[in-house]
Amino acid sequence: MIVSKPKSAPRWTTSVCLLAALCCVFIPAAAVKHENFKTCDQSGFCKRNRQFADDVIASSTVSPYALDPASITFKDGQLSGVVLKTLADGDKVQLPLTVTFLESGVARVTLDEEKRAKGQIELRHGSKARKERYNETGKWALVGGLRPSTGAALGADAEQGHTNVFYGKGGKQQAIIRHQPFAIEFQKDGETHVKFNEQGLLNMEHWRAKVEKQQEEKKEDGEESKDSEKKIEEKTEDESTWWEEKFGGNTDTKPKGPEAVGLDISFPGYEHVFGIPEHAARLSLKTTRGGDDAFTEPYRLYNADVFEYELDSPMTLYGAIPLMQAHRKGSTVGVFWLNAAETWIDITKTKKSANPFARSKSNTDTHTHWVSESGLLDVFVFLGPTPQDLTRQYGELTGYTAMPQSFAIAYHQCRWNYVSDDDVKDVDRKFDKFNIPFDVIWLDIEYTQEKKYFTWDPLTFDDPIDMLEQLDKHKRKLVTIIDPHIKNTNDYHVIDELKKQDFAVMNKDAEQFEGWCWPGSSMWVDCFNPAAITWWKSLFKYDSFKGTAHNTFIWNDMNEPSVFNGPETTMPKDNLHYENWEHRDVHNLNGMTFHNATYQAMVERKKGELRRPFVLTRSFYSGSQRSAAMWTGDNLSQWSHLGASIPMVLNQGISGFPFAGADVGGFFGNPSKELLTRWYQAGIYYPFFRGHAHIDTRRREPYLAGSPYTEIITQALRLRYQLLPAWYTAFHEASTTGAPIIRPNFYVHPEDERGFAVDDQLYIGSTGLLAKPVTQEGADSVSVYIADEQPYYDYFDYTTYKGAGHHTVQAPLEKIPLLMQGGHVIPRRDRPRRSSGLMKYDPFTLVVVLDNDGNASGSIYLDDGETFDYEQGAFIHRHFSFDGKRNALTSSNLVTAVRSVKCESYLKTMDKVRVEKIIVVGAPSTWKDKEEVIVMEEGTKESKRRKPVPLEYHASQGKKAAWAVIRDPKVGITRGWKIDFGSGSAHVHHGHEH
Repeated sequence: MIVSKPKSAPRWTTSVCLLAALCCVFIPAAAVKHENFKTCDQSGFCKRNRQFADDVIASSTVSPYALDPASITFKDGQLSGVVLKTLADGDKVQLPLTVTFLESGVARVTLDEEKRAKGQIELRHGSKARKERYNETGKWALVGGLRPSTGAALGADAEQGHTNVFYGKGGKQQAIIRHQPFAIEFQKDGETHVKFNEQGLLNMEHWRAKVEKQQEEKKEDGEESKDSEKKIEEKTEDESTWWEEKFGGNTDTKPKGPEAVGLDISFPGYEHVFGIPEHAARLSLKTTRGGDDAFTEPYRLYNADVFEYELDSPMTLYGAIPLMQAHRKGSTVGVFWLNAAETWIDITKTKKSANPFARSKSNTDTHTHWVSESGLLDVFVFLGPTPQDLTRQYGELTGYTAMPQSFAIAYHQCRWNYVSDDDVKDVDRKFDKFNIPFDVIWLDIEYTQEKKYFTWDPLTFDDPIDMLEQLDKHKRKLVTIIDPHIKNTNDYHVIDELKKQDFAVMNKDAEQFEGWCWPGSSMWVDCFNPAAITWWKSLFKYDSFKGTAHNTFIWNDMNEPSVFNGPETTMPKDNLHYENWEHRDVHNLNGMTFHNATYQAMVERKKGELRRPFVLTRSFYSGSQRSAAMWTGDNLSQWSHLGASIPMVLNQGISGFPFAGADVGGFFGNPSKELLTRWYQAGIYYPFFRGHAHIDTRRREPYLAGSPYTEIITQALRLRYQLLPAWYTAFHEASTTGAPIIRPNFYVHPEDERGFAVDDQLYIGSTGLLAKPVTQEGADSVSVYIADEQPYYDYFDYTTYKGAGHHTVQAPLEKIPLLMQGGHVIPRRDRPRRSSGLMKYDPFTLVVVLDNDGNASGSIYLDDGETFDYEQGAFIHRHFSFDGKRNALTSSNLVTAVRSVKCESYLKTMDKVRVEKIIVVGAPSTWKDKEEVIVMEEGTKESKRRKPVPLEYHASQGKKAAWAVIRDPKVGITRGWKIDFGSGSAHVHHGHEH
């Protein structure tokens, strides 16, 4: 199969339709066409390095890489030296090494190749390719955290043949660099957590000039004997794919020859490893070379448009984040493999006798083998020790999640395609008619004129401004699709400018590359080129992209890039980008450069209009979180895909890209009404929440489901909207600390060994909300895993669940399984509205959920939800705390900086926004006779400072906890206040367990 989704295109040209027929574009497949995507054996460098690993392990061969002790220098937190690779003929290749110890406690190891001096290789027709290894991935992925440590210091070598460096806080981390064979151990508190080249699989395929083989002449007997010996040596290296590789009818010319980089990285004492998205697989990564329930292929990172991807697979998908973390009780560590070329990762595990003196340490070692086709060996090592430390340190390097506009975290309604502007307006009206909230409606490629981006079809979208104005009346938005392929046709200003200014990706002959995508013949904008980015930004200005307005936002699809007639449905690797880098070097970066350019374009589309952009991308790399949201691509309307979406989105979160979601309802196929309903109930827990469907599916807007499904789906949507303050606060935490927005059990409970692999339930931010979506057909209950001894309360009726282990929670179709962990204060807004924009000045409800000691805490973050004024202090960030000993609830300011002018202005707009209700769940029995509480608020007149407010107490009933309500305490969200519940401890006796 050549395309990811068989979009029908009624206005395609004859030639495109012919291509579609030849390539079976219109024929949906039952499953992914594996023959269109490489296995490791079909990828030359992967096969070579896997065989190399087998040979090394089987023969116990000593690694030919040694660090020259005489070359070692250490200055300003950085160790430099030269690693020598000894070849079969005795020659040595010099590999410059740098090990940089960063102020954050992270170490960076880089290995280059000296023989690849800067230069170019002549190709056919006078075109050139860069000779040196690609070294600019960091330019795109890294934005900070690179300051070398001033405290890192060389240690006295424990024994000859090692160089030790102490670094990190208090010098408690150590890198032990072995000279021969070259290897590195990373220790924390004297214990080894990460090892490089422990198995001897380090392999940098060095530069060699291509030698055309000639007919051998007959030699004297002695010479022939020597040649035979040489041939035996050469047989150990497979040269068949060094200079050329064929797949699927395409030939990849390799002017630089073999240049793969490989390294084994071990995590001693760690059984669970996570990360390296994107794969449709479990959160805890499987082994790939033996073991129970193992994959037979390595995990692959090579961004590709995969049609109807299969589940439980290491097969590549649309994006790549080469971050892996290993976790065990008491420790989280990780590595970030900074390489944008095609990459394969093998995982194996070995068991050993348990060490009774290392109680936190697993008796399992995890070994990984990383191989990339080209580029540098450039690896960051994180020693934690907590999951929070790792995501923060990774975020310092690659950037935190962009703070979105508030509408972006509400509900998005999409299908391919709404057929006209009247269709869009009709959908908008029907959501209102059925009292269903939504914020955004989306348009796929059919809105354009003949698949030409930045145009509107004059027959079906003849008045887009009128459509946008109707949406704007209820603060709603429109998202239109803009892909990187530009239709190659006459009388189209975008392609004319692209060609004239040479902003397109080039083929190997330095000619503008032409391929096939939705418009037919297409060219691809090269967003590695700064001048092309400047031009791209100009296309989004209102006078250029006519028919758009301030409530229009952008969807970047197909940016892997997807090329229908290309190898593996993507661009040939020997294409050339800006400054003559080959596409093979930058492939996984391509999608990010495109959505970055779109983000910049949205910021600058009108002078003085500084609204936060919203851009959705399908393809991504490390750093994409700075400018986009993502979704998991073209899933299927099947229960299994609903279930798989939870670990996929969780994995995105712990890997630094938490603004993620999956198509609700499934992109391909027609879900049953039960599946559609359950998917909405799960989708409200995706950070990016969008219903989406293929053009050939039946319409499935929520109001079409019919009773009782429409009402149940509406209830789910209202729950998402009710909790938007908690979601927005979680997004703020992600944007400032790198924390996931939805979190797996191991992240929240890192000491709970039984829950490390749990990936079918999730926590929302730091709220204590624990959700377990129903993902099985016909299920009327779920088993929720609780990791601690705190009480958990049903969100709706306060049924109490207590005790570590599994608990059965009833979940008939109308019920959404959602628990509240004791110890939290959850902010929400209870008034139903048509869109989030209409909730801006609504009052708040605070749900105070008491823990075993009668305490609770939480926070809320607010800003205008639209502009960048929050960067100048225009926001509210408050902490709520219930102290069980003092029996008091307080609101205090988390902002310590002096208020800016922007802040004062924003606070005035929010001055009348109040807390209208406080609910205390797990209320102590000592309150049952209490009739009122005393409220004190700062900044009010003395006569109003102390005011009694009625308290309603509801006694516990069976397994349902007691709860209390304070209605309209008349306290503002912008000010500090205290509510005194009087004498009597709030320590709670929960009684029943379930």
